[in-house]
Amino acid sequence: MLLPMALMEPIRQGSVTLAFRSWKRPTVRPGGTLKTAAGVLGIDEVTPIEPADITEADAASAGAASLDDLLGWLRPEPDRRLYRIRFHRVGDDPRIALRDDDRIDGETRERLDARLAGWDRRSPTGPWTEATLRIIAESPGVVAGELARQLGSERDPFKRRVRQLKELGLTESLPVGYRLSPRGERYWSGRDH
Repeated sequence: MLLPMALMEPIRQGSVTLAFRSWKRPTVRPGGTLKTAAGVLGIDEVTPIEPADITEADAASAGAASLDDLLGWLRPEPDRRLYRIRFHRVGDDPRIALRDDDRIDGETRERLDARLAGWDRRSPTGPWTEATLRIIAESPGVVAGELARQLGSERDPFKRRVRQLKELGLTESLPVGYRLSPRGERYWSGRDH
């Protein structure tokens, strides 16, 4: 579940605690967590709802200026159902501390090498980790679609791969595009390529 960047600070402050999404089936569940730029969110409730049942208070809790604005964001789609997602901020995203930790000793490098090699080995389209790290290192701040095109990939699979690298603390998102994190830069600079 993606949340707009404009809502990150209100989520961090606790004034935005709801989201509404149209799904074939929910992508989050009660009791689960979601990593966002505002930190880790705990998912409290995922409830089907009809647009007519959304209140002004719901709209305010979702960060909308009014109920009409919120309803304007929602686009009914055939074969999808509208859900209300209630959440709370649990804490900071652990990937932030990880990406800032640029101490790469031999054991850490071996673990990272093994993880990336495993992803490459299991990929149905062939190895991808080195090319993805390289293009991000060489093109910080370039939109995902352009980077994907340069690699001969579709945008969404490329973005999924970058999120995998982000889980290891190697990349970070910018307002537009990505860059290697301090950890990613240290790892990349010490890698044979």
